Amino acid sequence: MKKKLGFRESLLVGSLLFGLFFGAGNLIFPTEIGQNAGYNVSIVTIGFLLTAVLLPLIGVSAFAISGSENVFEMASPVSDIYAYLYTSLLYLSIGPLFSIPRTAAVSFEVSARSFYSGDKIWIVLLIYTIIFFAIALYFSLRPGKILDVIGKFLTPTFLILLSILIIASLVNPMGGFGDSNPISNYEEFGLAKGFIDGYSTLDAVASLAFGIIIISNIKKLGVEEPGDIARETFKSGIVCLILMSVIYLSLTYMGSTSLGVIDRQENGAIVLSKISQFYFGNLGKILISAIVIVTCLKTAIGLITAISEMFYELTDKKIKYNTYVICFTLWSFITANFGLSAIIKFSIPVLMLLYPLSIALITLALFSHFIGTSKTVYQWTIGFTLFAAIFDMINALPDSIKSTNFISNILAFSEKFLPGFKIGFGWIVPSIIGFIIGFILKNRSKN
Repeated sequence: MKKKLGFRESLLVGSLLFGLFFGAGNLIFPTEIGQNAGYNVSIVTIGFLLTAVLLPLIGVSAFAISGSENVFEMASPVSDIYAYLYTSLLYLSIGPLFSIPRTAAVSFEVSARSFYSGDKIWIVLLIYTIIFFAIALYFSLRPGKILDVIGKFLTPTFLILLSILIIASLVNPMGGFGDSNPISNYEEFGLAKGFIDGYSTLDAVASLAFGIIIISNIKKLGVEEPGDIARETFKSGIVCLILMSVIYLSLTYMGSTSLGVIDRQENGAIVLSKISQFYFGNLGKILISAIVIVTCLKTAIGLITAISEMFYELTDKKIKYNTYVICFTLWSFITANFGLSAIIKFSIPVLMLLYPLSIALITLALFSHFIGTSKTVYQWTIGFTLFAAIFDMINALPDSIKSTNFISNILAFSEKFLPGFKIGFGWIVPSIIGFIIGFILKNRSKN
């Protein structure tokens, strides 16, 4: 047994982390931020990197420190019921609720929509998603090594094409960087807005699901102790952190400078498509489209397979794996037909609930050396976090709902008594208070 990894081994784990976290869907948010943040683009990007890059790395490390075998076990100190609900919501979010439909929607926006913009675009989307999810269903019901082979070819090819696009934007920028005026909350609350925008990547939430994969690979390399695994995970993750940060910063730059030629677009996928067409014409757009389609398809198959297997195990194999595959694929197909912008919009209220709970759980795991898995500390911390996060979730609902008298009164109460509520951080102070109360009660009761 050894305590640390060699350089090549650290590089291998870092590359694995990058492969797990970064997908074609991650491309759309930095370009959109670049267009919307205006002259505040630098501070907004820092906030985005905190949740899109640093927090996922901390999440995997915290999972290792906790010594848990899975997300359910990590959340179980609160209660078994909470662990079931939290685990289900987490996997559904990185699965059929948002991430899987998003793979189809992103690839559609980058490819088919860029070639057709008529009134019947919904028919084109319907046909596209039928084909996309039919292929995904076929391979999800027959998982095999072909996906690994495709992945090994696609990832480097995609990164090469993306690098060429980034270099072109640096050598011949479309416009000035940060020359425009920011929109909405990007002006007044730049850092906080970027931080919350990072929620949409879902990578911090996914880090708790991916943690077991990283830990398993580090153990295979000879490191066994949870503390050593956590340290080596974080150290190896520096590779992932650097790669993802460079890509996100470059994409944000591309989005910001694109305003010199392209108007603000509905979402980042359209921005990316138009940038690609500007530099390389239709041929470049076709090539980028093909790579994004197959990359997103591979991601969809991987997610459908992994999440179906997880629910198959979580329900003690009472429901067949194939049943989950069919149900999740069908649900993803329906959701994808609402369109990318709608999927992102629908996801925000759920993420405003899920992310505070995940951050609280990650923090508790980081302090597990001092508090262990005390039910008292976990229950008070998560309880207060959940209570406040519900108000943040309500505040992220559509304006048509928020404008009702009942909801308006709830929001007025929240803004008055929850510090940071206006910028989406109403859960932080209650979470700290809950932790302090739980810690005091734990020490008094000695358990």
